[in-house]
Amino acid sequence: MKVISAEIFHIQLPMKFPFVTGFGAISKRDAIILKLTDENGLVGWGEGAALWGPVYLEESAMTNVHVIKDFLVPILKDIEISHEEYVKKSTYIRGNNLAKFAVDTAIWSIDSQISKKPIYKLIGGVRKQIPVGESIGMVESITKLLEIVEKRMSEGYQRIKLKIKPEHDYEYVSIVRRAFPKLKIMVDANSSYSLDQIDLLKKLDELGLMMIEQPLAYDDIIDHATLQKQLKTPICLDESILSAEDARKACEIGACKIINVKPGRVGSLDECIKINEVAKKFKIQLWLGGMLETGIGKSYNLMAASLSEFTLPADVSPSKTFFDEGITDPDVQVSSKGFVEVPAEVGLGFKVFEEKIEKYKIGHYKIF
Repeated sequence: MKVISAEIFHIQLPMKFPFVTGFGAISKRDAIILKLTDENGLVGWGEGAALWGPVYLEESAMTNVHVIKDFLVPILKDIEISHEEYVKKSTYIRGNNLAKFAVDTAIWSIDSQISKKPIYKLIGGVRKQIPVGESIGMVESITKLLEIVEKRMSEGYQRIKLKIKPEHDYEYVSIVRRAFPKLKIMVDANSSYSLDQIDLLKKLDELGLMMIEQPLAYDDIIDHATLQKQLKTPICLDESILSAEDARKACEIGACKIINVKPGRVGSLDECIKINEVAKKFKIQLWLGGMLETGIGKSYNLMAASLSEFTLPADVSPSKTFFDEGITDPDVQVSSKGFVEVPAEVGLGFKVFEEKIEKYKIGHYKIF
C-alpha cells in the first residue's frame, strides 16, 4: 500500500445536552477526522478522539492534530508501507495514543479493502453482536435522572453507568437502585477520589454494583490494589491502562477485576488484541468503553469488542443519542434485546458523509 493523499478535518458537533463527568461538562464534541487515500483510490478513515483539552488524558484535540500532521502521517509519505511496518515506525513517538489510533485504524481500513476481509475478522474477532449498556452523565434533577434511566431500559440497554464524584455518589446511586432493584448498574468516578475517602467508596458495596470504574488517580495501579482488597465491588480500571503491559501489571498486583478498554486510549487495534490475551491469561473481564466518538470511531470500537474476552456490555450508543446528526450511515442501532451489530463490510463498514464533515468543520489540514 502506498498513501498518496492525507488530510485532517477538525470538526465540532454540538451536543443535545451537556454530558457531565467528574472532570467537567462537554457541550460540544471535538473530533479529529483523518482521511488517507492510497494509489488505487481506496480511502481509509480514522478518528482522534481527544477532548477539547487534556482532561481525560494528556492529549487534546489540537495535540492530536499536531502529532498526526507533523509526526505520524509523514511516516507514510512516498513509501510502500504495511500496517505492521507503520506500527514499528511509530513506536519512537511516546504516548499520544489517541492520535496514533486515528492513523492506525485508517491504515487497517485500507488493508481490509485490499484483502477483501472485514477488520473484525482480520483481528480475530469471534462475535458479530455486542451487548451494550449506556453511560449517563451527572444529572442534578433526580426526577430527570430516573426518566433517562427508564428510557434507556425501554430502548434495550443491558446496563446503566452513572458518573459519580464526592458528594454526588451514594445517595444519588441509591435512589436509582431503589427505583430499579434488578437493574445492572456500574459507576464511573473518573479519578475523583483518593484513598483517604475509602469510607465513601465502601458504602457503595451496599448497592450491588457491577463495578466501580477508575475511582483513584488516572495514572495509578498501586493504590487501586490497596482499595480492591477492601471492597466487595469489583474495581474496573480505565485511564490507568494504556497498554497490554499496564494491564499485565495491574492484574499481577490485584489492582482490578475488570478493565475498560477504550481502543483509542491504548493506541491501536493490535494493542487491543494483546490486552485480550492478558485478560484471557488472568481470567478477568473486559468491556468496551467509549469517548463520545463519531460513527468512525464507533465502528472501530465495535470491531475491537468482537474479541473473545470483551464479555460485558459495551458503551456504544447511536449518534442520535447525543448529537442532532451523525457523520456516518447507517447509525449504530441497538436491538430490543440490547445488542449492536459489528460492521461486517470491508473497510470502515459505514459510509462517511463528507458534506456533514464540511458542515461541522472548524479546521482543515492538507498534509500531502
